[in-house]
Amino acid sequence: MKLFGTSKINEKGNLSIGGVDTNDLAKEFETPLYVMDQELIETTIDKMKKAFVSSRFDTHIAYAGKAFFTTGMAKIIEAKDLELDVVSGGELYTAYKAGFPMDKVHMHGNNKSYEELEMAIDLEIKQIVIDNEDEIGKIEKICKEKNKKQAVLLRIDPGIEAHTHHYIKTSGLTSKFGISLFQKDLLDIIKRINDSEYLEFRGFHTHIGSQIFQSIFFIFALEEIFKYLDKLKKELGIVVHTVNMGGGFGVYYKEGDDPVPVEEVLKEIITYTEAMEIKYKIGFKELCIEPGRSIVGNAGTTLYEVGGIKKTVGGKTYVFVNGGMADNIRPALYQAEYEAGITNKLDKEATNEVTVAGKFCESGDILIEKTKIQEAHVGDILAITTTGAYCYTMSSNYNRFAKPAVVFVKDGKAKLAVKRETFEDLIRNDEIFEL
Repeated sequence: MKLFGTSKINEKGNLSIGGVDTNDLAKEFETPLYVMDQELIETTIDKMKKAFVSSRFDTHIAYAGKAFFTTGMAKIIEAKDLELDVVSGGELYTAYKAGFPMDKVHMHGNNKSYEELEMAIDLEIKQIVIDNEDEIGKIEKICKEKNKKQAVLLRIDPGIEAHTHHYIKTSGLTSKFGISLFQKDLLDIIKRINDSEYLEFRGFHTHIGSQIFQSIFFIFALEEIFKYLDKLKKELGIVVHTVNMGGGFGVYYKEGDDPVPVEEVLKEIITYTEAMEIKYKIGFKELCIEPGRSIVGNAGTTLYEVGGIKKTVGGKTYVFVNGGMADNIRPALYQAEYEAGITNKLDKEATNEVTVAGKFCESGDILIEKTKIQEAHVGDILAITTTGAYCYTMSSNYNRFAKPAVVFVKDGKAKLAVKRETFEDLIRNDEIFEL
């Protein structure tokens, strides 16, 4: 099991994160438990900011809240002077209640409700990313009623299909996101936005997918976009100042993964964009990215208690843990793969081949199909790494499961970021009606 950031084997032989023994965390906060390495999050952001700089145009990094977002995470992002990408009214409200500066918020989504758009405009966020033509009229109507003008980007699809799972591809000729660069009436749509008295057209947004290991796909997308920017200036006289490349930078999950360090990818993107800016001379002024997973993915570890071990007549050995698909749906949804280990035995060789299974009433409730871990016993604490992204945010109450707590660890201290749900929380919104 590969360790990241401040994770290490301490003098007791136990896994510690942020200077805190994970066995102590399990006792204090119970399991399942999401543990976030705050120092790793912060140092990763610092590396990105250092790499994503140009002398030819402005650069901005907006954290993608969908990866992992709480009011506490909003404060870290604010302290690091990042912008923020939200995709729902709930994420926007979380940022607002955390006191995050609204003039640094980008609003995404392929089907934003009227209420979500109204909230975004009322809060005077930095910009709304228009995903499809239907949203233009909605935003104009709200702005007209409120006598406001809203800055917008248009999400375009450059048709680049990155090598990743088809559920997390967000570009291609049949994608549900954005408007294709090859759509015949795209120029008309852009002109409509640019000419609107209620919209300030700033530029384009794109996102080609997630968990992408090869930087060449981002370069391909940039090339298509700059060709179109040149066409747009020549045919309509419209100058696009901003391009947002989204995120999707891959991270290590399991043995065999070989992601390029994200700071190297960002330097390549900067170098190529500078070359395009010099080549086309179109008035381009700002390049943005929206990393999420690459900031928090490796910083997260989930702790479970082993509740049982089962050896089947078919030769498979199950290690049952007290969580599963309700706290991490990714293996069932994406066939995502992880690494695991027993927290007080990481200094011992992992020789036992097992399947790590959850407690939910689904045959597909498998966290890791086949992995080698240290010998496990009932009561042991099992850790699964790289669970910082899309685990807490996609968690559910399936089987009336109370969602786990989230703690941030740093400098030997653990800070509660999200309380563990109780059974009372599960029925809080239930209504008993007359039969």
